[in-house]
Amino acid sequence: MSTSGGIVYILDDEPAMVKALMRLLLARRFEARGFTSVRAFLEAYRPENSACLVLDVAMPELEGLELQRHLTRQGILLPIIFVTGHGDIPMSVRAIKAGATDFLTKPVDADALVQAVRTALQVAEIQRREASEIAALEARLASLTLRQREVLKHVVAGQLNKQIAFDLGTGEQNVKLHRAQVMKKMGVDSLADLVRVAERLGIGK
Repeated sequence: MSTSGGIVYILDDEPAMVKALMRLLLARRFEARGFTSVRAFLEAYRPENSACLVLDVAMPELEGLELQRHLTRQGILLPIIFVTGHGDIPMSVRAIKAGATDFLTKPVDADALVQAVRTALQVAEIQRREASEIAALEARLASLTLRQREVLKHVVAGQLNKQIAFDLGTGEQNVKLHRAQVMKKMGVDSLADLVRVAERLGIGK
């Protein structure tokens, strides 16, 4: 039974390498799935699962760093551990800056890989939880009326009720009522919490 807390995808064009890494990770009770082609991996990948990718840099179909960029452009938050037989410092720096969690050289040290996978899966779970929270906040935001959204933007900008009323051409009492509804629908109890929620949603930036 797996105790990894996520799926470890292995992508390397060398079948023997995939087999060796699969054997290692399965022995350490990770849920691992191996692939020798980018196409096969992309067809099998399911973004709803917490996962990480152990990726060979030198893939024939799509070079590893380019696949990383492709996933990023698709909005896929998948922590990547690069493995390579001919890496260099500039390459590893580019990979890490682009979001890779580690960069290992072949032959891969077993303990180093296991630790890297554990770290990557922890990152993946944090990202999955964050995405779920943002989706819930966006659903709450979608429940606001157009006027309530306008009030929200003014409130998080630091304006007082009377200032908001003047800008929107309405009465201060109406603003108070809309503000109360905004707080209720967004599930917050204080202005500070509302501001934090707005920041997470990119409102007011």
